[in-house]
Amino acid sequence: MSRDLLLLLEPGFTDPNHPGERFICPDGAPIEGLLASDPARNVRLDIRRLPFPRPRAVVVDALDSEHQGLPVLILGDEHPAPADAETLGDKRFVTDTRRILDLLAQRHGFPKVH
Repeated sequence: MSRDLLLLLEPGFTDPNHPGERFICPDGAPIEGLLASDPARNVRLDIRRLPFPRPRAVVVDALDSEHQGLPVLILGDEHPAPADAETLGDKRFVTDTRRILDLLAQRHGFPKVH
């Protein structure tokens, strides 16, 4: 059985186009907030924080080189995949931040977004 895999940009990443500045991902920030709100639940899925530059080998290995945008929740087989998940070969995944937040609540018991 495979677990859900959540891939995020590492907070405080740098961008070679903006030397000397550090950034957060605006789409990943709400997910990071949810993870921080209930850290004991983080062990229910695999979470990887990746550097900004592409190619992002972890994402390429998990999906492919055309789907390197983050955040992404790659769905394992411990829970049924929702009908609205994207499909790539035998992989099911979700890239919409709000939907990822919903699925973290449904599949892993995190608090729901009100």
